[in-house]
Amino acid sequence: MTEHPALDAARLHCRSLQDALDGLGRHGLPRIADWGGRLASVLTGGGRLLAAGNGGSAAQAQHLTAELVGRYRSERPAYSALALHAETSSVTAIGNDYGFDHVYARQVAAHGRPGDVLMLLSTSGRSANLIAAAVAARRAGLGVWALTGPGPNPLMEAADESLCVAAASTATVQEIHLVAVHLLCECFDAAVAAPPARTVAAVPGRLT
Repeated sequence: MTEHPALDAARLHCRSLQDALDGLGRHGLPRIADWGGRLASVLTGGGRLLAAGNGGSAAQAQHLTAELVGRYRSERPAYSALALHAETSSVTAIGNDYGFDHVYARQVAAHGRPGDVLMLLSTSGRSANLIAAAVAARRAGLGVWALTGPGPNPLMEAADESLCVAAASTATVQEIHLVAVHLLCECFDAAVAAPPARTVAAVPGRLT
């Protein structure tokens, strides 16, 4: 029996995905764990996450914010997180009045506060509207984190910190971004659930 030609493409896709996932496991997990802990500190302290992307990356950004406003696994408080592309009237008004390159930067200027976090997702790392958002966010005192495809790329350079997925296929990059989003939520929830660090009062005359 002759195999269907599509099987070769499917196997190649799976190999590419496995290679990229192995790379994430080797190089990306410490950064994701760090982001999760720091994001927990920001959101539990009253800060906000803003997130943005284009196309499939917009869906990933909204997936992340939904997990934070709702819940990922365990029951916990709701936290402030906005997917900027979902503000459709703002996106269309800004795009009409200022141009598509400004649809996110204008919203960052409106909603972002010093100490908040802006998460930008892009398979290419070259989206002009995301780069403009990164510039606006850093100017306003937000931390800017980027999930991109292979680096170096302009968005990686515009962000404070980035996690670049080394995969040739856009589909594979998006699939790894979804894994990274879920891992970020895992790490966020673990940090939120962790008991606060205990401080030991200094005793006069005793070295601590």
